[in-house]
Order: sequence, then C-alpha cells, then structure tokens
Amino acid sequence: MRRFIVSILLALPILAFLGALVVAPLAAMLGYQDAAPLWGEMLGDAYYQQRIRWTVFQAAATVLLTGLLGVPIAWALARLQFAGRALVLRLLMLPFILPTLVAGMGVLTLFGEHGALWRGWSDTAALLLYGNVFFNLPVMIRAAYQGLASVPANRLAAAQTLGANAWQRFWRVELPVLKAWLAGGACLVFLYCFSGFGLALLLGGQRFATVEVEVYQLIAYELDMAHAAVLVWLVLGVTALAGLLYAWISRRADATEVRIRQPEKPKTWAERALLAFALFTLAACCALPLLAIAFQAAQAGAAWRVLWDEDTLSALWNTARFSGCAVAGAAVLGALHAAAARQWAAIRALTFLPFMVSPVCLSFGVLLLYPSFSASLPMLIALYALLAYPFVTKDILSAWDALPANYTAAARVAGASRFQAAYAVTLPLLLPALRRGLTLAAATCIGEFAATLFLSRPEWTTLTTLIYRYLGKVGAANHDKALVLTAVLMGLSLLVFMLLDASDRQPEKS
Repeated sequence: MRRFIVSILLALPILAFLGALVVAPLAAMLGYQDAAPLWGEMLGDAYYQQRIRWTVFQAAATVLLTGLLGVPIAWALARLQFAGRALVLRLLMLPFILPTLVAGMGVLTLFGEHGALWRGWSDTAALLLYGNVFFNLPVMIRAAYQGLASVPANRLAAAQTLGANAWQRFWRVELPVLKAWLAGGACLVFLYCFSGFGLALLLGGQRFATVEVEVYQLIAYELDMAHAAVLVWLVLGVTALAGLLYAWISRRADATEVRIRQPEKPKTWAERALLAFALFTLAACCALPLLAIAFQAAQAGAAWRVLWDEDTLSALWNTARFSGCAVAGAAVLGALHAAAARQWAAIRALTFLPFMVSPVCLSFGVLLLYPSFSASLPMLIALYALLAYPFVTKDILSAWDALPANYTAAARVAGASRFQAAYAVTLPLLLPALRRGLTLAAATCIGEFAATLFLSRPEWTTLTTLIYRYLGKVGAANHDKALVLTAVLMGLSLLVFMLLDASDRQPEKS
C-alpha cells in the first residue's frame, strides 16, 4: 500500500505539468469557437492549399533524399572498418545538439544571398531541402545503422557460404530486417520536417513558407488567432499520425541480442568507392555548413565588436539564466517521470509526448489558454523545461531498466532500507545517464527559438532571437553581426557536444 501511494505521489507532478502545458492548451485550441467555421474556407483556399502541399512535399522529399543517401552510408559505417570510424559515428549526434539557427545560417552562408560557394540557390526551394538534409540525414543513418546491427552475423555468413555476393546478401538478408528500421526513421524525418519551424522560417522565405511559419505570421503580424488555430490542428493531426505510426513500427523494430558482424577493411574497388561516397556525402551535407560559418565569421573583421554590445551581453545572460533554470527544472521533472514510469506503463508512454507537439503549437495553445501569463518569465522557462526534460527521462529510464535487480536486493539483505539502497546503490549508477540527459537538455535550451519568439518580451532577448533580429535588418554589417553571433552559438553547442562525448566515453575508461 505504501509503495502504491509513493508511485501516485511521483506521478501526480508529472501529470499535472503535462496537463497544464500540453493537454489543456491543445484542448483550448480544439474549443476555439472562432476557428470552427473556417475549416471549409481555408482548405478550399488556393493560398492555404499551396502552403499545405509544399509542407507535405518538402517533408516527403526529405524522407526520400535521406533514405537514398542514408542507407548506403549506414552500410559503409556498419560493414567497413576505416580510420576515424568511431569518431564519425559519434559526430552523427551533432544535429541533435546544434540549434536550427546554426544550420540555417550555415546553409545561407553557402548558398544564400551572401553565399560563399554559390548564390544560385538564393530564394529557391533547394535551400530548405538542403537544410532539412543537414538535420535529418544523421537520423536516417542512425536508424539504418541500428537495423544493420540487428542482422545476425550467422545469416550473413550462411548466405556468403552459399555464394551470395554483397548485393545479394543485402537484398535477401539485410533488407528484410532493415525495412522496419527505415520505416521508423522515415516517420521521424517526416515528423521533424512537417512540424519544423526554425529552418523553414530562415530558409523558406515568403514563397516557400511552411504551415508552421504561416501560423507564426498569422499570430505575430496579423493577430489572426482563428485562422492560425485551424492550421495548428492540421499540423497536430498529421504529426500525431506520424508519431503513432512511429510508435507502432518501433515495436516491430526492437533490437534483439544477436551476434553482429564486425566491420572489415574494404577489399574491393566497389567497397572503397562506397566508403569514399559515404565520407564525401557526410562532409558535403553535414560538415560543410559548419565550416562555412567558421570561415566567414573569421573574416567578419569589425563585426566581432558586436560581442561587447549591450544587447549581446544581455542576450548571453538571458540565454544562460533561462537555460540554467530550465535544466534544473528538467532534472527534477526527468527524475520524477523516470521514477513514475518504472511503476506505471501509462506514464512511460507519455515520455515523448512533448516531442509529439511542435513548440509553435504549444506556444499558440499557451497564448490562448493563459493570456495573462503569456509574457511571464515562469511560463517561458516552463516551456523550455517541457521541451528539454524528456531527454533526462529517456536516459535515466534506459539506465534504470538495465540495472540488475540483485544489486538493490543485496543492499536490502545487508540491512539497508529502501531509501539507503536507492541513495547508496541506485543513484550512483544512474548519475552518468543523468549527466548525459542534462547535457542534451542544456543543448535544447541554448538553441530554443520557436517558444522564445512567441512568448518572449524585448528585454528577454536570447542569443537565437538576437541573431534573427540582425538577419531581419538590411545591410552587410547586420549580416556579419548575425554570422559572428551564430559562430558563438555554434561554439556553445560544440562545447555541449564535447561534454556529451566525454560522458559517453567515461565508462570505457573505467
């Protein structure tokens, strides 16, 4: 009975938090009466039809591009041994660390109006598609890599013994296992692109704006909540379907304990060519935008003086304090959610609920439900924490599930109470996972953009919104200032990545 009461007390804060910041705002949008009569009008309007078609097309095109590029790259990483392979695999985490503004600025630095490589893509759909590939190619590669790692080595060896070449082994042995993983990766890529905001706002422009950008423009510039509510529910419907499909597919793609085939050095010219293609594609699609930012920022000259401007110092301070408060909240929420999820399967299923709803939709729902708190600092930090704490929950829960039960049992047999066993045995073993989750949470908060645009006040300008402000001004000087600040933001994100990488490698040293 006492254990049941404790589990209820653990679950209540999480359910209350999710109810106040996710469920209630979404319900407020559903009950927005002014939006109901507009459904037929908006879905029949040629302007909104074009926005919806383009949003679906760019998401589907990104799925196709990342699939065509990601599968051969994943095969090369999974089956071929080469110098730096472990580093490349770790670098695939970078898109989960880098803010969308950094990626967008990298693309603009290469192919935008001031592009260093080529300016022919300026004001074209290719800008957004390239930005989408930058962020989502590693997602598809990781999905395909995990699928290839789930193929038993004995099946591949048997097929090779029977005379099957590499292509036949892939088509008949690896691809049947890989399909479920690729389908899951495709759902994630579609979800991220359809509900993406930062990249679409920066790279799409007026001509190639997505539905999410249209929602922001309706609210920020026209104060048209009714039309925005219709589009928000359209986005929620599509992302909910993609999320549910991903959850269903993930059950079929669960990794099993198998003996995997170890990578071997390339032996044929085809394997060497595939490895060269993989490394070149990763460099061109993922590394080149970041190098372009660093190169052009180094040449910005007098623009570096922006670092000493009062606005910049204020933005850095706001970014640090907002992120610090949100990470502290994420630590508490993540630990509570993980503890409650250990007791309740329903709570475990809610772990990724904040990821299922875009920050634009959440911010819009908050504006509708809590108008008096929409410009309050606690509400902004609460949204930061909401978007960040699932990383903490996920990592703690995975580590907790992997702990052998006999550790705690041995402590209890030795006379320790439940609290002593948790404090002296369980907690130290979960600390590495907590550090990893907090690192990802910090990266999310540092680069947060959408919620800040909706709910922030002018005096709460963060580094991301200050960059966007400079980009909205004409003149090369303002562009250079935005570039310098983007380099600083990229540096902060890379520092977080180094901390994450160090925490990942720490167990190997012990």
